[in-house]
Amino acid sequence: MSHRLGDALTEARWASDALAGRKFFLLFLFLLASLILYPYAENTVFGYYVFRVLGSTAIVLCVYVVSFRRSLVVAALVLAIPTFLHRVLNVGAHLSWFSILNVVVSFAFDVFMVVVIFRRVFGPKQPNSETIFGALCIYLLVGFAFASIYGMVALVQPRAFYLDPLANIHTVPDRLDFVYYSFGTMTSLGASGITPVSAEARSISVIEAIVGVLYLAVLISRLVGAYRHPTG
Repeated sequence: MSHRLGDALTEARWASDALAGRKFFLLFLFLLASLILYPYAENTVFGYYVFRVLGSTAIVLCVYVVSFRRSLVVAALVLAIPTFLHRVLNVGAHLSWFSILNVVVSFAFDVFMVVVIFRRVFGPKQPNSETIFGALCIYLLVGFAFASIYGMVALVQPRAFYLDPLANIHTVPDRLDFVYYSFGTMTSLGASGITPVSAEARSISVIEAIVGVLYLAVLISRLVGAYRHPTG
């Protein structure tokens, strides 16, 4: 009996160590899955709940990623709760001080995660597969962060974005529209059907496009430099 218990504890410890070594990979999978399932979240009941589960898991994984330091975990938990309300439960979808606060905290959560992961990924250590997935997580989190900014601008300025009625089935942009517009802007692909109208929306769009290009340039130079001049 004690032998079986010892084997179970050993397997659990091995699984925990393996999970700890794949934090960025798991976070990347759930962020990517959330992005892919966005179009199906509102069409079917099953897709709605699957998307909510993926979104909740992604937020929990974000907190788990920074678990190497207690102070970072506390800060991540404080920001994660309103982020969960804003993204998963869709609390505060209309203009109010509470909805604006939710969007601001959601944006702060993304920025916090980007800064923490950036410091780990672009550290002095030799890059590995986890480093690559961490860099990809940063890219996706930046896209979601700008989507939160666009949502905040739209709350303050309801006519900041124009939805072409020929390309959309609704007239008021929601978070899915902002996610689509954010990644279209960051990748310089463009987002047909949605156009920034106000000066603030256009300015933020330009900033995101610049950030997207510069980040890829910095990432490539970091990886090339690390592999050309390995440390240790």
